[in-house]
Amino acid sequence: MRIAVLSDIHGNLLGLDACLADLESQGGADAIVAAGDFCVDGPKPKKVLQRLDEIGASCIRGNTDRYLYDEAEEFEAGEGAQIAWTRREIGERWLGWIQQLPFAMRIGEDENQLLIVHASPRHDDEHIWPDAAESDLQSIVGDEHATAIAFGHLHIPYVRYWRGKLLVNVSSAGLPKDGDARACYAIFTEREGGWEVKHRRVPFDVKRVATQLADCGIPGSADLIATLRRHRYKQLKSLIP
Repeated sequence: MRIAVLSDIHGNLLGLDACLADLESQGGADAIVAAGDFCVDGPKPKKVLQRLDEIGASCIRGNTDRYLYDEAEEFEAGEGAQIAWTRREIGERWLGWIQQLPFAMRIGEDENQLLIVHASPRHDDEHIWPDAAESDLQSIVGDEHATAIAFGHLHIPYVRYWRGKLLVNVSSAGLPKDGDARACYAIFTEREGGWEVKHRRVPFDVKRVATQLADCGIPGSADLIATLRRHRYKQLKSLIP
């Protein structure tokens, strides 16, 4: 069984389509799972949702998807304006669709199961850093029985083997933050005794996406364009060239 997992598209249709074309070139997959953060911060939020629907992707919600309907969530003024713009762009039908998405998805039998979440098995807004301490991993995934856990949220691809569990950050199909401008997703292949994973890095037209951001009317587009072009977390600038 082959499972393609994409995450953190963030309204970047060009990035998503580049990943889908690459997946086809790799022989496709038995299923495509989109692990959340589909819309917010990008110029084509509704078209991303439509594309995922067209290809029959299985979808789970991320933290920014929840922001679109969670009235208890508080935002700074700029972020709140971007959330409101995204709500208007996708409309009530898609907002209702997002609200019904599950938190997680499990694939395979209990003895060799792939768990797919947005951020962690506990919460949709909890980082699992690649250098997380033993105590942190014990708290976050220690009680999880899945043999492989796929997630995004951090926008940084990595694989870590911890106490018999394969931990895989599939990175971002629309907004990479590891210093590499290419989009990223992962292909999981079920093997006897475990799961094999391969990250795929795929170029997309960053300049065109920046132009789309400038033209689409989203508030704070200049900051979003700067984030898109930076391809990295500011706090990791000493670690990522």
